[in-house]
Amino acid sequence: MAAHKPVEWVQAVVNRFDEQLPIKAAQQNTHTKVSTEHNKECLINISKYKFSLVISGLTNILKNVNNMRIFGETAEKNLYLSQLIILDTLEKCLAGQPKDTMRLDETMLVKQLLPEICHFIHTYREGNQHAAELRNSASGVLFSLSCNNFNAVFSRISTRLQELTVCSEDNADVHDIELLQYISVDCSKLKRLLQETVFKFKALKKVAQLAVINSLEKAFWNWVENYPDEFTKLYQTPQTDMADCAEKLFDLVDGFAESTKRKAAVWPLQIILLVLCPEIIQDIAKDVVEETKMNKKLFLDNLRKALAGHSGSRQLTESAAIACVKLCKASTYINWEDNSVIFLLVQSMVVDLKNLLFNPSKPFSRGNQNADVDLMIDCLVSCFRINPHNNQHFKICLAQNSPSTFHYVLVNSLHRIITNSALDWWPKIDAVYCHSVELRSMFSETLHKAIQGCGTHPAIRMTPSLTFKEKMTSLKFKEKPTDLETRSYKFLLLSLVKLIHADPKLLLCNPRKQGPETQGSTAELITGLVQLVPQSSMPDIAQEAMEALLVLHQLDSIDLWNPDAPIETFWEISSQMLFYICKKLTSHQMLSSTEILKWLREILICRNKFLLKNKQSDRSSCHLLFLYDVPGGGTSQISLDPEEMIRCAPGVTLRKGKGNSSMESTAGCSGTPICRQAQTKLEVALYMFLWSPDIEAVLVAMSCFRHLCEEADIRCGVDEVSVHNFLPNYNTFMEFASVSNMMSTGRAALQKRVMALLRRIEHPTAGNTEAWEDTHAKWEQATKLILNYPKTKMEDGQVAESLHKTIVKRRMSHVSGGGSIDLSDTDSLQEWINMTGFLCALGGVCLQHRSNAGLATYSPPMGPVNERKGSMISMVSTEGNTETPVSKFIDRLLTLMVCNHEKVGLQIRTNIKDLVGLELSPALYPMLFNKLKNTISKFFDSQGQVLLTETNTQFVEQTIAIMKNLLDNHTEGSSEHLGQASIETMMLNLVRYVRVLGNLVHAIQIKTKLCQLVEVMMERRDDLSFCQEMKFRNKMVEYLTDWVMGTSNQATDEDVKCLTRDLDQASMEAVVSLLAGLPLQPEEGDGVELMEAKSQLFLKYFTLFMNLLNDCSEVEDESSQTGGRKRGMSRRLASLRHCTVLAMSNLLNANVDSGLMHSIGLGYHKDLQTRATFMEVLTKILQQGTEFDTLAETVLADRFERLVELVTMMGDQGELPIAMALANVVPCSQWDELARVLVTLFDSRHLLYQLLWNMFSKEVELADSMQTLFRGNSLASKIMTFCFKVYGATYLQKLLEPLLRTVITSSEWQHVSFEVDPTRENCTELSNTAR
Repeated sequence: MAAHKPVEWVQAVVNRFDEQLPIKAAQQNTHTKVSTEHNKECLINISKYKFSLVISGLTNILKNVNNMRIFGETAEKNLYLSQLIILDTLEKCLAGQPKDTMRLDETMLVKQLLPEICHFIHTYREGNQHAAELRNSASGVLFSLSCNNFNAVFSRISTRLQELTVCSEDNADVHDIELLQYISVDCSKLKRLLQETVFKFKALKKVAQLAVINSLEKAFWNWVENYPDEFTKLYQTPQTDMADCAEKLFDLVDGFAESTKRKAAVWPLQIILLVLCPEIIQDIAKDVVEETKMNKKLFLDNLRKALAGHSGSRQLTESAAIACVKLCKASTYINWEDNSVIFLLVQSMVVDLKNLLFNPSKPFSRGNQNADVDLMIDCLVSCFRINPHNNQHFKICLAQNSPSTFHYVLVNSLHRIITNSALDWWPKIDAVYCHSVELRSMFSETLHKAIQGCGTHPAIRMTPSLTFKEKMTSLKFKEKPTDLETRSYKFLLLSLVKLIHADPKLLLCNPRKQGPETQGSTAELITGLVQLVPQSSMPDIAQEAMEALLVLHQLDSIDLWNPDAPIETFWEISSQMLFYICKKLTSHQMLSSTEILKWLREILICRNKFLLKNKQSDRSSCHLLFLYDVPGGGTSQISLDPEEMIRCAPGVTLRKGKGNSSMESTAGCSGTPICRQAQTKLEVALYMFLWSPDIEAVLVAMSCFRHLCEEADIRCGVDEVSVHNFLPNYNTFMEFASVSNMMSTGRAALQKRVMALLRRIEHPTAGNTEAWEDTHAKWEQATKLILNYPKTKMEDGQVAESLHKTIVKRRMSHVSGGGSIDLSDTDSLQEWINMTGFLCALGGVCLQHRSNAGLATYSPPMGPVNERKGSMISMVSTEGNTETPVSKFIDRLLTLMVCNHEKVGLQIRTNIKDLVGLELSPALYPMLFNKLKNTISKFFDSQGQVLLTETNTQFVEQTIAIMKNLLDNHTEGSSEHLGQASIETMMLNLVRYVRVLGNLVHAIQIKTKLCQLVEVMMERRDDLSFCQEMKFRNKMVEYLTDWVMGTSNQATDEDVKCLTRDLDQASMEAVVSLLAGLPLQPEEGDGVELMEAKSQLFLKYFTLFMNLLNDCSEVEDESSQTGGRKRGMSRRLASLRHCTVLAMSNLLNANVDSGLMHSIGLGYHKDLQTRATFMEVLTKILQQGTEFDTLAETVLADRFERLVELVTMMGDQGELPIAMALANVVPCSQWDELARVLVTLFDSRHLLYQLLWNMFSKEVELADSMQTLFRGNSLASKIMTFCFKVYGATYLQKLLEPLLRTVITSSEWQHVSFEVDPTRENCTELSNTAR
């Protein structure tokens, strides 16, 4: 399309750019901003080839946006942002304008774009916070436009000048003349401007003349600052035509300056015009001056007189100061070797100038502080460039008692010296390094006062792009006079932070200081900057502080922290900073948290570069500096609030306000804990960002894990230890880092991937444990707020509402934003959902941390089916963990499963069901199973009757869905934990509850889901543990078969019929899975012989299945007679018939002994369909390989015989593997019964000696000492006791009975008491008791 239809293609890109502007887009987020930036870059690139199309499209967009009607503060801000984006795009497109632009394009620019740009420049409103930025951006567009289209812009200015020459109005519009201030001017263009002005100046009215005078001066500086080489060459090779124009205009302006007021207005331009005449300056410096040049010499004399204060006019003094500063500034662009006369001229004025501008006792002021500040900055910078070693004025500005304006001027001057060094002969900033101590002191003092002011004064709304003077203007009528001092400190602080950003060495320099002092001063500086990062009331300062800290973490800067001990100082200071920032991030006390996290990622990169560079040196420092702390290992926790940050630096007493606080010097590895705690806190912060609703925040946090791993790689290379000693979960962290490139993924997919990785975390650490607990606390708070909404919102008011809706990259957490939550904001609920998933996925590791032992242990059974978990398990009760946070969290989830909140109840229930079923850590399965079992057991009264309520039914339905998801989802590691708790009781109770729900549509649906759950349960049978599997499965078959054909025949509505057929299908599929290999077990106590009872039970099921087959056949016949039914019903019947045949096959296969006689007759049934069915069943039985030897009459005896042989099996060395295995897994409460069984069985096989030998040998082997042999409650002692009862009872009776009988019956013993305590029992009672 681009090749064949360029116009349409470019228009499509322009339209997309238009649609995604903030004023058009409904909601601004990270993706829309990125997309807008991409569109912008695309248009800039296209403009290089299709310039006219792009500029025309952007101009039309700008027109339309300017004409839009807006209402409200948000719309106004979006309009402002849209205009800035368009103007910035235009500026970049114009800057890359092709040289071969046609004349037609230039005309289009003049007619369409130029008026729109002029609109922004002309309609500047003093005090409007957006107008200044828009005007600056529009002036940038005009500058770029004039670079290649100067004639078009000049024509507009020239035309207006011509109109003003014939205009008789005193208040004529001079806006177009003011365009001179913003256009691009080189030497030739400046000549044209001067010539045009000389030609028309006299004919202009006063207001136009003043506009020209003011604008020409700005145009001159545009030329000098953008083309300094041209100005320098002017003094190397004087240009006569330029000097002639300047001299003529000087004379015209000199004639215009009749009054004092006019002189004050024209002197700044006159000095500029004089500078443009190098030869005239040399001439008037001589003793004899030509008549034609006398007015120039007189002008300079008047200038000196006014500067010294002898003119008698304040206006002239102020104008002289301005003119002299301009002269000084211009002289810095001239090499002193080219023209020494101008420097002599400067030297003759500069002393008076500095005395006038920098007098602490009488500060210079013209009533416009912004202009005064600019003038003083120009003066200070120019004086430094002229003579960097004369720093008397520096000392004045640095003095603590000097006005804050002096401080501000000094700092901004230094910043300009650093950032603007276009000419080779300008001195560098290193000449000022000697003042580092004073600058650090100024920073500390200003920081303290600014932060103190934030606590006592309302926050200021500050626009990052506004200059100092514009901020002062915009705030002039918005704040009380009492805030002026605080405001000035903030502006000074911002400038100081920018200064650190521009050249950190300026404040890091510590000449002639010892190592501890250097480290202390560095720590104080970095501590101060770190305190500024979370300052939400000073966002521009916070942003600049981050940039400054990033520069301070560059390799060359870290080396200056303390050259005597760079490694130790790095660990100490950087770790303190990391700990503090991460602590603030985890407590959600920062706006724009995503931006701070991005910055933190850059800090981590810088740290790793430093570690890599100093890898060998690091070996000699703290050898095991970062070996990971095991949770609970005794590391003391620290808390660094802003005030405590001042005390971070070891070995130095730091000033903090009016008091002092010190910290004892640390040496060697004593600082190790803060390094480990910083890593832990960083880990906590990264974990907690994983549940952010902001996709960008999640991806940035994931990418940060890579740098944690890189640091571990570097450290393990130094210390020659495993990387897992530094990061136990190193492998998972690397996976997080690799997933961080999924920028195009959606929010749900990203969270699903995050939770999958969280479940893979194996090792509990201080970081993930603290992250889970902190998140749990926030989740609990959020849950309460959600459940109380909108009550909470009405009670708490709207205090936090504006905070939540602030347009930032990453909002403050809704949980901690002020005790209010707004469910109309989807991010609020999404954050809660993400937190829930996070807690579910990571909870297993925290549970592992809480209890070192597993929740349950089991031993696989011996025998042929060796892949299955056994039914004999030793359960460790989870009731003891009910007070753990994980247990409380699970309890809370169970209550939310039936949340009936009016607004978000359905969303909460749905998400809880999905998250618990799909994202829960497998380690929490046993706890979940037990809690579900306990909860559902409460749905029955003491007599076992169902307590049918809507809430209970809802809980049961949710449980069924969760269990199905959980068993259906083969999560990694799930097989290991599924068998640690039995689900038999819960499943039976679920069926018992559901079977009384009736036959309503909802009840049928629940029954169908439960049948599907049973089927999934049997699929995972090998991973689950059953206490009484056969009995459980028999009971389930009994219950589920009751639902087959229960209502399908009575239903009249077609939809209900479909549902009942679905239930039949689901029931039969579940029954098929249950009957696989299941011998029938009738209920005990029926008074019927076992084989007869099994036979009757088989007949019951077999008859039911046959009836179901007949029903399917009848329905099919009816459908053929009525002209056919829906294809879906036919498929249902075919599938149902297939399941029924499978069920019959499984039933007969596992119960051939009791069922073959009932089923064999079907082979001779008169109905062909019945015979065919039997043959199908018999075929499947033969395919499955049924053991027909079970039909023998002695089958039961044979089975028991084989069981006895298995239990008493003895190895080659006399060992008893099965008996000893039973001894290890049977709970102690059943040891008496086990002892009876083992003694009886082994005695019947004449192997009692071998049993006793093995048991007693094991007892002796495990005994602590011989005194405790057979004294404890063990299986060996139980067996010994039982043997004594069985084999020693007769002997004892024969031995003791005669003696006792004599004592009891003899009369001489009747009055003798054998009681040790006579008070307890008399003789009569004793005798009676004995008898």
